[in-house]
Amino acid sequence: MDQKAYVIHMGPAKCAVDLGDGSERGGYVNQDYVLQKLGRPHRAISLMYCYYPLDKGWPERASVAHASDSVSFAWDYPYDDYFTYKGGLDGNLSDEPFTYMRDVRKHGQDVLLTLTIDPHVSDEHLIAIAKDLTTFGRVQLRINHEATGSWFSFNKRCTYQEVADFYVRFHRIVKEYAPNVQTILCIGGIEDEKATEMLKEKEFAEAVIVTDIWSVDKYITLHYGWPYDIAERGGKSHYCKTAEETYRLAKLSYDRFRYLNGGERKLMVMSELNVDGDVTGQIKQASIMKEFCDFIKEDKEQWLSGFTMYQFRDDGRLGLEMTDPNNKDVGIEQPLLQEYKEIIHDDFFQPVMTMKEEITLPVTLRWGGSEDADGITMPIHLEKNPVFFEVYFEEELKELNLMMCIENVWFYKAPGVTCIDIMPTFWKNPLSVEKEVSLTLFAPPSDGENKNTGAVDWMINSYTILPKLPKIRVRYEPTEEC
Repeated sequence: MDQKAYVIHMGPAKCAVDLGDGSERGGYVNQDYVLQKLGRPHRAISLMYCYYPLDKGWPERASVAHASDSVSFAWDYPYDDYFTYKGGLDGNLSDEPFTYMRDVRKHGQDVLLTLTIDPHVSDEHLIAIAKDLTTFGRVQLRINHEATGSWFSFNKRCTYQEVADFYVRFHRIVKEYAPNVQTILCIGGIEDEKATEMLKEKEFAEAVIVTDIWSVDKYITLHYGWPYDIAERGGKSHYCKTAEETYRLAKLSYDRFRYLNGGERKLMVMSELNVDGDVTGQIKQASIMKEFCDFIKEDKEQWLSGFTMYQFRDDGRLGLEMTDPNNKDVGIEQPLLQEYKEIIHDDFFQPVMTMKEEITLPVTLRWGGSEDADGITMPIHLEKNPVFFEVYFEEELKELNLMMCIENVWFYKAPGVTCIDIMPTFWKNPLSVEKEVSLTLFAPPSDGENKNTGAVDWMINSYTILPKLPKIRVRYEPTEEC
């Protein structure tokens, strides 16, 4: 009997999950490793960079170019101590962050780029950055985040009004030169339940209206003095709130954003969220994050469109893994990782899959991003728990770049790979009875970038022709009984 297959559409989750991967507190971890640890892709991967091309020492990282024993706070450098954005005017697209952006997109995720920028750069710099992003699909660009704070260099160089005006200027340039990009305005929001206004809301009133997405960063607990001191009881370099209070403040922030926008809704995200294990210890850190996510699920208003877990691997205790101090290429799993893994496999936080008509081959697969893609799904009847389950890609399929899902476990097939072993799905959750399962395939762009085909939708949609179905090998007994 011929294998049947159907079109399947992937749409937004009730609340999406994004993941920070690299910042001032840790390096980038490749998406193959992240996928193996967490078992599913995210809506977006958050990458954090800075752009201060007019500064002495650029493009070296600030803590390298301006190393000093007198530094006692993470942001006490002439410019922000993020890894440096190598694009922009006269930039290099074969360097960071573009190498990582390609890795993110090949693995079926969108790019969420945080960029702190010197507000004094010319429009030519901003136009160049916008053009850098045109081939990366549905990019979310968070410009000069936490903009009502005092720690970043852009706030030390400019008034809050100047920072807000710069945001509007850059937003308009992005809309003209990179319409595939959505901008994120991240300001302090409501930080006290008795407050009737957000901090500096008059200065940022226009930015609230023009931006695509609203955002606040909320850490339930945070040791902001890291790594220059140790958080001890009675100390002054950390704080601790409850999950419930943090949730209420974030929701009040959304309500105020909406009020300032004349009552009209926009997407609302929390671009950085976690509990600092330096304050609570790592076991309590995990249970508090679960409590917060339960508040999201139980709220019938569903005002939050997504949140970003900060971050995958952290040099301190703000990660799903802690960097091994003996070897920065090694991560030490924290209790939070398994708790977070359960959270993101809850249907509430997963993209919605809708099965459609039966396909005829060849079929064209469309990748519009992690919240808008058309793939195929193949029903497969299993008599019992398999011993072998493999998917083979013959010559016509060998160079495809594919994300594959079966029983809520995701796999990646890189170009050139001819076989994917699906058995990890059934090791932890073996079948006890016969069951029909579905193997689902999506085709993100093979090199992580959209090709300028001249089509009107090329910045958003990437198309891949699937000439035939892969072959499935299922066996229920070992090759030999030894």
